[in-house]
Amino acid sequence: MFICTFKDYVATRWYRAPELCGSFFSKYTPAIDIWSIGCIFAEMLTGKPLFPGKNVVQQLDLMTDLLGTPSSESIARIRNEKARRYMNNMAKKPRVPFSQKFPNADPLALRLLERLLAFDPRNRCSAEEALADPYFFSLTNMEDEPSTQPIPKLEFEFERRNLTKDSIRELIYREILEYHPQMLQEYLDGVDRISFMYPRERVCAHIEEDDEENSDLEKHAASAIARTKQFRSEMDPEAVSILHVIKYSRLRILTDL
Repeated sequence: MFICTFKDYVATRWYRAPELCGSFFSKYTPAIDIWSIGCIFAEMLTGKPLFPGKNVVQQLDLMTDLLGTPSSESIARIRNEKARRYMNNMAKKPRVPFSQKFPNADPLALRLLERLLAFDPRNRCSAEEALADPYFFSLTNMEDEPSTQPIPKLEFEFERRNLTKDSIRELIYREILEYHPQMLQEYLDGVDRISFMYPRERVCAHIEEDDEENSDLEKHAASAIARTKQFRSEMDPEAVSILHVIKYSRLRILTDL
């Protein structure tokens, strides 16, 4: 797997993984996203942020107040000398049982939360492992959610191109045409290479023609949304919400940039 070098400002402080707060390691791994998901999940269970630190030092203190002092092995792996010294000099703290911190939470939810909020990134579960957790037993079907290889960097070459205003205007117009097949075909055939300065009138002329088709699509979408709402109403709202967050993280992890 391709792993990127990271900076410590890529995440909002309250949801930063320990390795970001202390510049512990030099690589950005999927475990950083998993930690953030754990913080979000804990906030959903209590209604308030789990680690609302005012600065990086307090952030680490809040983490260790709950998770206890990291093992000597984990501290030894910290590449930043100042951070390593700070962790070594920190007063030894015992781990607070999650059942004590979250007394009203589902035990299965706490079991998952402990896997998401492991101080050492090597001990955190992956997105696939989280989706397979018993907490999501009634919500997921792992056979229908296969994993794939990371998206190759070549797929993002378009982000490295130098574009002029006219080029950007044409790309936007080309994207609009994706929703108007007839106009798109004319464009590709070179029949109607109109100016990209004012494409709005040209596009809007076709909207009325698509109204009937769009109406059927809207009815189908409304029906699907109604079924989804009925299904979700029967489920634990925290489970449904955090499931979607993990799935989004899983998609994001599939990119290797």
